[in-house]
Amino acid sequence: MGLELYLDLLSQPCRSIYIFARSNNIPFEFKHVELFKDSVLGKKPSAGSGAEQPSAGPSDSEGAGKVSLLKKVPALKDGDFTLAECTAILLYLSRKYNTPDHWYPSDIQKRARVDEYLSWHHANIRANAPKTMWIKVLIPLFTGQPLPSEKLQEVMEGLSTSLKQFEERFLQDKAFIIGSEISLADLVAIVELMQPVGVGCDIFEDRPRLMEWRRRVEDAVGRELFFQAHEMILNIKELSNIQIDPQLKEHLAPVLMKMLK
Repeated sequence: MGLELYLDLLSQPCRSIYIFARSNNIPFEFKHVELFKDSVLGKKPSAGSGAEQPSAGPSDSEGAGKVSLLKKVPALKDGDFTLAECTAILLYLSRKYNTPDHWYPSDIQKRARVDEYLSWHHANIRANAPKTMWIKVLIPLFTGQPLPSEKLQEVMEGLSTSLKQFEERFLQDKAFIIGSEISLADLVAIVELMQPVGVGCDIFEDRPRLMEWRRRVEDAVGRELFFQAHEMILNIKELSNIQIDPQLKEHLAPVLMKMLK
């Protein structure tokens, strides 16, 4: 039994694992899990919408539920061994497949810098960037009405603060977060920052240092792979064509609204 990765490329953590595995030629079976079909929306986008998973095949949400005790993606199955959580999976893959040292350096201080960013990331970039998609696309899809513009402005202000800290504290004048080569820190950061881009909030505009860093990350993993992995998020507005079961709307709309309070 080979390596199986249960992923939905609408998910930022899933994209980081997909890009990492592909860019390092790690052999794996892509187990397609549609979060918005199997967990939230209940209906797959129509063919040609740009939302198809690369070489994914049928959705495998039931399989993911058996693999991950937390019943969420990303999830990994390697023989009888199963694993959840993005960072844990990235580290497992880097160790098992002995990927190039720059991803998670053996140098204790460089490795500590990667760990430092990954710890900071969750309470800062990840705390704000995904909310743009909920505000501009998903909550209106469930509630049938847009949120006040003030809500998006509030999120963007918080994200701006985080981006300023990202540039000044982590990126500084370096090519990548820990120096001259890409690391797991850069990969985890870039997939998160593509969420607002996908819904029309170009956070790279007017930030030349951030834009140059993004281009270097794209080149490091391969531009074709980068944009393949982000095809779905860059076509996220296609979700507005999905018909949602009224009972599902009634159940989830208040839950989604509470997320942003």
